[in-house]
Amino acid sequence: MSTNPPSPRPLIGRGSYLEALRIGEILHKETVGGTLLVIAAVIALIWANSPASESYFALRDFKIGFEPWHLELSLGAWAADGLLAIFFFLVGLELKREIVAGDLRQISKAIVPVAAAVGGVIVPALIYAAINWSNPDTISGWAIPTATDIAFAVAVLAVIGSHLPTPLRIFLLTLAVVDDLMAITIIAFFYTETINTPALLLTLIPLALFAFLARKYQGFFGMKPAAAWFILLPIGFAAWALLHASGIHATVAGVALAFMIPVLHSTKHGRHTDGPGLAEIFEHRFRPLSAGFAVPLFAFFSAGVAIGGAEGLRSALTDPVAIGIIAALVLGKPIGILAATWLTAKFTKATLDPELKWVDLLGVSLLAGIGFTVSLLVAELSFGLGNPSNDHAKVAILAASVLAAVLASILLGSRNRQYKKLQAAEAIDADEDGIPDVYQREQ
Repeated sequence: MSTNPPSPRPLIGRGSYLEALRIGEILHKETVGGTLLVIAAVIALIWANSPASESYFALRDFKIGFEPWHLELSLGAWAADGLLAIFFFLVGLELKREIVAGDLRQISKAIVPVAAAVGGVIVPALIYAAINWSNPDTISGWAIPTATDIAFAVAVLAVIGSHLPTPLRIFLLTLAVVDDLMAITIIAFFYTETINTPALLLTLIPLALFAFLARKYQGFFGMKPAAAWFILLPIGFAAWALLHASGIHATVAGVALAFMIPVLHSTKHGRHTDGPGLAEIFEHRFRPLSAGFAVPLFAFFSAGVAIGGAEGLRSALTDPVAIGIIAALVLGKPIGILAATWLTAKFTKATLDPELKWVDLLGVSLLAGIGFTVSLLVAELSFGLGNPSNDHAKVAILAASVLAAVLASILLGSRNRQYKKLQAAEAIDADEDGIPDVYQREQ
């Protein structure tokens, strides 16, 4: 009988092979979305600082909608409140799938990225708050540096040609999804001034109907794409409109609706069978809409800020708001993620995968400092359009995201040769089922 002690559990494991394939597919799509996002932001910046800048702001502030339903909004507000609800719908689908059927259903695999996400939210918030503590007008922006923009981060990986190992890719995506959920929770609880209780209660009616139909007829909606557009979309819009009228930021509706979608494929008798559930089907259908249209258009309307030349840039970057955001994203994110991961290793006796090093985790943590999309949203909620603090916050978010991207590119790029070896090792040995041996050994 062997008396050898069990080998320590890896701190960041490879996960299941199917999960690795699914994560790879998601990140491939996010690469395209991240590229479009960056292009849209650059166009907005150039336009907002060109001689034709007035036309940009006139377009952003142009109002359209039905006022009796409190839906006469500017195009910029429609992008922030409406289009980002699609983005958060995808976040909700991804998170629910991870919890119900993905690697996060196992506490041993979930604890590291979740702890890292918590550290990556708390430490940046504390850094920003410490720098702006004495100013009651700017302290409200403490949540700006809390979220990670996975599309932007993956676009950076594509640009530098990084062969980031699968465990780190899974870690990055999971961390980003969890801190996006934390960000939307913060928005719901801390950026809601007044609540219209009747409208909030009425929101439960379309939510319940949406959940009933999605579960009862998941096979029908899975096979008939048009049915979701003509049946579920109007119900979802009603839930979004009522939540918007309630005073809670309407993007929360995206996550709430996503949590109503079943993850596992079930028969009419309630038995779970093989095959993708409705959540995975919707993820495939709506991710191109989110990554290719909703998020880039939001970035276009949100990233445009009149910098005002060199003097304006100096003024923006010396504002405590900007200093707090840059320090929080570039320093706070990696410090929080690494500290939380180290503490998790300390108390769970887990060890880092021998093929990886802590410098690899530092590179991923720097990538997490790219807080573009949700950070821009929270900045607008914190200060409002037209407020100088909001403009300075946008400049800081852009500067911090670029700086974090450059630092991560340098660090991860220097490790690319090692990553290529690890990637080759994953691909060389495959069994008759096509599953690499490195995954078989973990089964």
